[in-house]
Amino acid sequence: MQERAEQTRRSLLEAAASLFDERGYAGTSISDIATRSGHTSGAIYFHYASKEKLALAVVEGHFATWPPLIERYAGPAAGTPALERLVRLSFAVARAFRDDIVVRAGARLWTERTLIAAPLPPPFVGWIDAVTAMLERAHADGDLAPHLDPGRAARTVVCAFFGVHTVSEALDRRRSIEDHLTDLWALLLPSLQARPAAEELLPLARRG
Repeated sequence: MQERAEQTRRSLLEAAASLFDERGYAGTSISDIATRSGHTSGAIYFHYASKEKLALAVVEGHFATWPPLIERYAGPAAGTPALERLVRLSFAVARAFRDDIVVRAGARLWTERTLIAAPLPPPFVGWIDAVTAMLERAHADGDLAPHLDPGRAARTVVCAFFGVHTVSEALDRRRSIEDHLTDLWALLLPSLQARPAAEELLPLARRG
């Protein structure tokens, strides 16, 4: 019984996410979600109580995607330099934004947060902390350009990364995000690396 309820919740969440991604928060109704999901409006209200609660669940699902990815790539990894792990992480995140409907919808809903009568988690802070830790590791290993401050560099990298996502979403719905991200790292890595070698690192990192 519990497993069936979880399947229903997931079905409703994904149906809502697809509509929020396509139409935005204001352009999506409970009736639309019921039609897309194949469940009744009553089932939606039973599991999520309101459209605001459903939107909040989508945003929370978006944010829940990141800790496992950060743990996978930012945690200690013998033999893999921190800067390489950072670039690998960025491509994993880019693919999630492109391919995961809950991630995409959560990103759109956060930009429309003023329309949603529910408190949403703050973005970016966790990313800045994670990238700072990876750049500090690179600094300790002698791989970061010695004149750089890891915290300030991390903030710049995060701003650039999410800026690329915003432009890529506007231009082609992120279909070419991996190419755009490759261009970004080709520009950033020579400034970050103590011994610039972007042409060696990038092909390996992009393949994952």
